[in-house]
Amino acid sequence: MDIYESGENYLEAIFKLGKEQDIVRSIDLANFFNFSKPSVSRAIHKLVKLEFLIHESNGNLKFTAKGLERAEMIYERHQFFSEFLVFLGVEEDIAENDACRMEHVLSKESFKAIKKFVLEKKDMNC
Repeated sequence: MDIYESGENYLEAIFKLGKEQDIVRSIDLANFFNFSKPSVSRAIHKLVKLEFLIHESNGNLKFTAKGLERAEMIYERHQFFSEFLVFLGVEEDIAENDACRMEHVLSKESFKAIKKFVLEKKDMNC
């Protein structure tokens, strides 16, 4: 069984928060998303069950290898699409929102092809 967009959003948020702080807990996610603690708890439970996360006894959330791989993939896609859309002239807040949707729907093959195309075009214009 795999996760859907909401689960990927949680993984991305944990990844982002982990870049800013040493420990990420459920309360950090509740504050990040402005969600209730029970909602976050249910989502975390699902991600643990799917083996994307480990919920340590001290409350710390840690990625499994599978979870870290997915989080890095989603984060990379988000950064890429956000920067690309801004480069195209899209307002930053709109680019952020659109990138958040785009990061979830493309296959690995399509993302790889788009990224390769953009990077090749960028290299040609330098």
